[in-house]
Amino acid sequence: MEQENLPVRFIETRAPMIVTPITLTGEHVCMQPLALTHLEPLCAIGLDEELWRWTTVNIQTPEHMRAYIATALREQAEGKSLPFATTEKSTGRIVGCTRFGNIDTANRRVEIGWTWVGREWQRTAVNTEAKLLMLEHAFETWSCLRVEFKTDSLNARSRSAILRLGAKEEGTFRNHMITDSGRLRHSVYYSLIDSEWPEVKARLQQKLETAKA
Repeated sequence: MEQENLPVRFIETRAPMIVTPITLTGEHVCMQPLALTHLEPLCAIGLDEELWRWTTVNIQTPEHMRAYIATALREQAEGKSLPFATTEKSTGRIVGCTRFGNIDTANRRVEIGWTWVGREWQRTAVNTEAKLLMLEHAFETWSCLRVEFKTDSLNARSRSAILRLGAKEEGTFRNHMITDSGRLRHSVYYSLIDSEWPEVKARLQQKLETAKA
């Protein structure tokens, strides 16, 4: 991979990055703080083997989903994650789940991931606007300098989607994770940085406008 020449920068202000549960609302989706009360609606759409094909976990039962939510909430209490239930505004239905993870307040860095939506809402404005809302919060409220994404090296659809978002591929973490099936996963990492955000934001807004046309 070609080496990118990055400018030397110094950060003069270090205002605190306050991470607390918050609701993010757009035209198509509402991102609610994840709670155990979302277990039943998430099970209604999320016990689908294909949704978990390229993840490290395999959610097959309500008990698995409960453990998944509990883990996200424990990491939230530890300051590591901020999970959301994704709601379709027009129907009020819970359609998926996502989160901020690997939160690093000292370095103003966060990862967006653990994202899934039911098949009916894939390739719709739901996921596009959810990403827009989360990126807006990261760059404009938290003043993040970097937002990360990662995915399984074998997940061609996810890799293409992250590139379409405008993120830059940085490299592959080999032998990175062991999945529930025992498969050794290599993870591809991507990032957006603050200077790239205005262009990415305009592109996402244009995609949403085109979807409405």
